[in-house]
Amino acid sequence: MSEPTALRARAGTLRGAVPGWLGRSLRAARAPFPRAAAVRGALAVSVPLMVGLLAGHPVAGVVVGLGGLWAVGQDSAAPYRARALRIAALGGSAAVGLLAGATALRYGDAVVIAALLAVAGVVSGWVSVGGPLASVAGMHLLLGATVGTGIPVPGPWWAGPLELLGGALFALTLTCLPWLWRRHSPEREAVIAVFDAAERALSRAGTSGATEARARMTLALNTAQDLLAVHSSRKHAERPTSIGGLITAFRASVQLVEAVTALMVEGRPLPPAVVRVPSLLAARVVPPVRAGRPVPDASGPVPDREPEPPFTAGTPGLRALAEVYRAPGRSLTLLPDPPAYAGPRLADRLRFALLLGGCTLAAAVVAYLLHGPRGYWLPMTVAFLYKPDLGPVFGRALNRCLGTVAGVGMVAVVAWLVTDQWALTLVAAVFGAVMAAGVRYHYALSTFGLTVIVFVFIDFLGDDRQLLPSRVLETVIAAALVLTAHFLTRPDSWRVRAELRVAAADRAWRRYDRRAPAASPDERHQLRRTAYRRLAEARQALDTAGAEPHRDPDRFPVLERRVARAEQGCDAITAYVVAGGRR
Repeated sequence: MSEPTALRARAGTLRGAVPGWLGRSLRAARAPFPRAAAVRGALAVSVPLMVGLLAGHPVAGVVVGLGGLWAVGQDSAAPYRARALRIAALGGSAAVGLLAGATALRYGDAVVIAALLAVAGVVSGWVSVGGPLASVAGMHLLLGATVGTGIPVPGPWWAGPLELLGGALFALTLTCLPWLWRRHSPEREAVIAVFDAAERALSRAGTSGATEARARMTLALNTAQDLLAVHSSRKHAERPTSIGGLITAFRASVQLVEAVTALMVEGRPLPPAVVRVPSLLAARVVPPVRAGRPVPDASGPVPDREPEPPFTAGTPGLRALAEVYRAPGRSLTLLPDPPAYAGPRLADRLRFALLLGGCTLAAAVVAYLLHGPRGYWLPMTVAFLYKPDLGPVFGRALNRCLGTVAGVGMVAVVAWLVTDQWALTLVAAVFGAVMAAGVRYHYALSTFGLTVIVFVFIDFLGDDRQLLPSRVLETVIAAALVLTAHFLTRPDSWRVRAELRVAAADRAWRRYDRRAPAASPDERHQLRRTAYRRLAEARQALDTAGAEPHRDPDRFPVLERRVARAEQGCDAITAYVVAGGRR
């Protein structure tokens, strides 16, 4: 056996020895490197530190940098308005939490501080389950309170909260600055991603990768739908603006995906003339962008008739693709709104609030026994970890520990090589970029960057560097507290959620099967989009549930087979209606 073959065999053996749920917990996301996010992370952390040094107020620089760090860690590729609301909610809630924590630290004793953190945990848990924006606000309310009770901020009572809020607003400025020249860039990139995914799906028609390619196409369409939903009113759609053009392009992408799905069901490899149709269509219908795709030449003559497709339409799928190519988006008059699930039940909301409050109180007590007034790391780690809405709790705990261990190892290297505070600001810039990029890739990577930045903050605050290695132990203790609370109270929460999502997907595709043949084009698109969205949500819930340790491993293959059958049924009914009701 050759050496490469032997290495591959050993790697396969190792993969087989790792439980499936553990492998999913350690798996990194596949995404292009977020250069802009990395630059924002570097600037949001390092610039406040530099200004603090120049002004002679390094502690203020740390507090401002902390606000920027948290804001960059919660940034996303959403439209600028949604990102601004998210960061503003984060900054405001963190400032309120810091004010409450600093007040308890100034005027209270250890009992008052522990009581405040317990109350902050209950309030944070109650607020967090109210949706994505509330989740961010609730978590950073608790984070602000933990920092306020652990780090004495000099100056008047209002200085620390304003500095923290100022750091978040600085990161908000960095985030939204491109809005001046790329106002609808996230929406535009999401629409282009649908056309790109459709082209990849066509290239894999008739191959073993067709199913995965179709699923990725559906996810791209879901993302574009979510980003454009806020602009979906007729007022926006009928205006000759860039967002109106994007809505038109999205309508074309919806019909394109339907035709591509029919071609995938036909199961034949397609010639290059068919595969490149999504690119040709995108060049015609997507408004020009400055990055990622050349701007189409608008100076040429305007055609006086519909263009002919560069292929012969011999099957129902090809005929549907030709129709979309000739008149993209013509028959779809409304942008469907994304369906929403009902909010959490009162009992679930109360249970999570009490659990988070109890974990925070236990963490505060243990931290006080270990470090006294410098014990903010343990309750802060609980606030980061106990976020079931952000993914599997076990995976977050495991990756937090791994990232902290790696970060402390890097800190040892940095402490040996760097002692000057100006040089440390450059270290903060580098690892601010690492943390911001890690948010898009892997939780352990973002924790790795965060741990090194905390070391820089500790040095600026004048705290004892010897405290940092003990952060590994505290992280493990926080993870143990969170996992104990989670698995003792609701060990099967993700399995139950996955089963509910699979049942919803079953109902949605069967409704599509019953109603689509007799439905109008708009109704058919709505039924199909809802069915495929529910299927994508079921897949995501199963993937998340599979990353948690579970007592019934045979249950997940059954659910996955149900989703696969439902996807095949959706594809079949789509091909049926595209063929005009002929099987």
